[in-house]
Order: sequence, then structure tokens, then C-alpha cells
Amino acid sequence: MITWLALDIGDKRIGLAVGSEETRLARPLRVIHRRSKAEDFNAIARAAVDVGADALLVGLPLNMDGSEGPQAKRVRKYAERLRRRLDMPLRFYDERLSSFVADQILAMKPRKKDRRVPNDAIAAAAILQSFLDNREQEDASQRHVDLKDDNSASHPV
Repeated sequence: MITWLALDIGDKRIGLAVGSEETRLARPLRVIHRRSKAEDFNAIARAAVDVGADALLVGLPLNMDGSEGPQAKRVRKYAERLRRRLDMPLRFYDERLSSFVADQILAMKPRKKDRRVPNDAIAAAAILQSFLDNREQEDASQRHVDLKDDNSASHPV
């Protein structure tokens, strides 16, 4: 089973989250305050080793119509460089509304102090959880199709 390190890449911060296909759960990991590419890549590499990540999932900030704007292009370029540096498989996933979800989660915190933390790691977890949920639905659909295929093969009409 694959352990994913998810990234929500922003101009000032990078949110990290971890999750696995085995547990199908994502959790926020940490926020990296961006300094230089080299420092960012080193911090991400350390996190990947710490959690035993097998692959990277990067949130792609698509426009609401699904098109890629300038920010999505910057994220793609950055992530491709990171992939080459870490030599890990990389997937992109639609991150639309992940910050909104993260803000809603933070708004539920009872203490005002807890609501002021950066939402980047929570957004990364929301991206990863959506990805894992979607994969689970795809797996269930495939199992259903496989079952139908097996059934028709063993009971010819």
C-alpha cells in the first residue's frame, strides 16, 4: 500500500499532510515557511523520509472552470523539479476549495488562538483525503465491475 505525502504549495508556505491507501485517512503534518527552493526541497525530503512516503500528491490550483492559470503552471513547474530532486512518483490533484474546507475546520476550533494557525497543512490533508476517498470509490466501482465480469464468466447466459 502506498503512503502519500501531500503538498499544498503556496507562495509563502507549503502545507504537508500524510496518508496511506491502507488506512484511507489523511492527517495534517506540518507547514513549511518557504525560504529558498533548496531549503524547501530539503525540508520536504526530510518529511518524506520521516513518514516513509512512497509518492507525492500535489494540489493543483485550478480555476473554477477547471482550466490552469498562472499559479497552477508555477505549481506544476515547482513540483516537477521537486520530483526530480526526490526521485519519487508524483501525482497532481485538483485542490479547488481545499482552503475553504480548511478554513471551515479551523472555524470549528473552540479557542480563538487555535483558529489563527495557518491552514496550509489542513488544506493539504483535505486534498489528500479527497484523493483517497476518490480512489476508494474507483476501487469499489472496479470491484463491482470485476464481480459482474466474474459472475457472467462463471454463469454463461
